[in-house]
Amino acid sequence: MLEKEAVKETVFKDEPARIRMENWYNRFLQRAGIKTQSEMISTSFGDSHVLLAGNASAPPLVCLHAMMTGSAHIVSELSYLADRFYLIAPDLPGQSVKGIPVNLPYSDGSHARWLQEILDRFGIKQIHLFGISIGGFVARQYASANPDKVTSLILLVPAGIVQGSLLIGFSKMILPMILYRSHPNEKHLKKLVSNLITTWDDDWAHYLGDSFMDFKINLKIPPVATDQELNSLTMPCLVIGAEDDISFPGRELIRRAKSMIPNLETELLENSKHSPPTTDEFRKWLSERVTQFIFQN
Repeated sequence: MLEKEAVKETVFKDEPARIRMENWYNRFLQRAGIKTQSEMISTSFGDSHVLLAGNASAPPLVCLHAMMTGSAHIVSELSYLADRFYLIAPDLPGQSVKGIPVNLPYSDGSHARWLQEILDRFGIKQIHLFGISIGGFVARQYASANPDKVTSLILLVPAGIVQGSLLIGFSKMILPMILYRSHPNEKHLKKLVSNLITTWDDDWAHYLGDSFMDFKINLKIPPVATDQELNSLTMPCLVIGAEDDISFPGRELIRRAKSMIPNLETELLENSKHSPPTTDEFRKWLSERVTQFIFQN
């Protein structure tokens, strides 16, 4: 396990890049449009930033963000849930400008242990857990290791249950990323994000462009969960896949989830890429679907 003194790395290419990501973080915090509070939690992996929103007396919903984003990004998309839950959004190590600046291994349970230390500091024994993309992998890993502590699990386009074609991923994501990083312009940006985002959003598109430029890209892929790890998810689970997701194809994702997860509900987002619509209509739908799922179970 990493000691605090050992965390001296950076996940950004230089200091201007880190500052640019900090400015974007604040921009998405403004987009959330709700009152938030920041806390720093001491863990054996390093000091971890956690963004809090909503009513502290409401049921806690732990929210884990996607790769190269942050707590402000996920809270801005889940803001309608703040009226019904106490949103607890830690910044994942190595994936956020607010996170511990080190990439933890995917295969040794480090992320689950890190999250447990966060929850211990808050004194939380039972949680509802929501994860998107790489945050979905961390949420699933934690829930598999601690099924008695997760009241319900919601996974949106999660990593680590199925894996898309490496050839398609290379041609539609890696090559456009290389092209954009070597010649950053609007044309190359649109080519890069067109295979990732469902609806055009200037903030999200240009944020992603900057993040692909500013982060030291970590191409390590989370391992696919074993059948046993999925069987251990005995809590009520909601898995939401995206039909046109290159990374984690939605139909394949739902097919495997249905065959392995005992207590499961699913949704397939038709005509959706890995990043679901960043529209108010979708935010309201997701808020209602998550609320319905949690309170009926």
